[in-house]
Amino acid sequence: MQFQQLAYFLAVAETRHFTRAAELCQVAQPSLSKQIRTLEGELGTPLFSRARGNITLTPAGEALLPLAQRMVADMETARREVAELAGMRKGRVRLGATPSLCGGLVADALAGFHSRFPGIELGVEESGSRDLIRALGKGELDLALIILPLQSSDPAFVTTPILRENLVVVSAADAPPPTTGASMRVTQLRDRPLVMFRRGYDLREATLTACRDSGFEPRLAVEGGEMDAVLRFVEAGLGLAVVPSMVLKNRPGLRGTPLARPRLLRTIALAHRKDVEPSNSAKAFRRHLMTYLTHLTRDEIGEDLEVIAASLP
Repeated sequence: MQFQQLAYFLAVAETRHFTRAAELCQVAQPSLSKQIRTLEGELGTPLFSRARGNITLTPAGEALLPLAQRMVADMETARREVAELAGMRKGRVRLGATPSLCGGLVADALAGFHSRFPGIELGVEESGSRDLIRALGKGELDLALIILPLQSSDPAFVTTPILRENLVVVSAADAPPPTTGASMRVTQLRDRPLVMFRRGYDLREATLTACRDSGFEPRLAVEGGEMDAVLRFVEAGLGLAVVPSMVLKNRPGLRGTPLARPRLLRTIALAHRKDVEPSNSAKAFRRHLMTYLTHLTRDEIGEDLEVIAASLP
């Protein structure tokens, strides 16, 4: 089984078309088809069903797909690392982060890192923790800022908690406050219209669990949005939402109300695959991120955010 065969296999699996896969790989279509047949012969089973011109994965192809994705990604990581050590390229960092982090913390950290290492290519994937963990497992990311606990039971990840943050109830600034006190309890969300994140979103699960643990099913005014959409819906007066306090920065149209004790907390961790050593560029970003966090003042970080890791290797 050769690396090039796996790359051709992935291209056909992605395009479901041999000619387009050949164009994607910049090879002649007969050469690609021959390599796929050779791979199928080595494995002793077809990987694609070619019935009536429709290309679909066989059960064997479905089983090979995630393994091939990981193997090809690992090979590309190894090539980058060797190139970095040889001085041929300055490197790349592929970072995943949740939308609430991308809007503030990640943007500021990346700006400082880019200023210090302008030759390192930066790529950011914005998604929920579950999607980021899947991408990390496939080798599509070097590092990911995710929310603990992991929703996956896969032990193949190293997670380093770095921040702990209080969640707050957000409402429109031009509407009456959701409570007359300085804080509010989760039970006060009963029968209040809530703006809810899409399914699979960490904050959705945290909010629903908190409400149900308090003995009620929340009333949803609108659901299905990402972070920016949820905040805009709240600002328009559609309802309340439970969000991280950091997303309210530079949003004068929104009001954050702390939750009374026991507060809702979330822990943010930096994750990478256990079986793949991060590249030199990724290690440099880890160190930069921790330095950036530890040098934030209390005014900059706010009362609801706490740095909980002293250092990163």
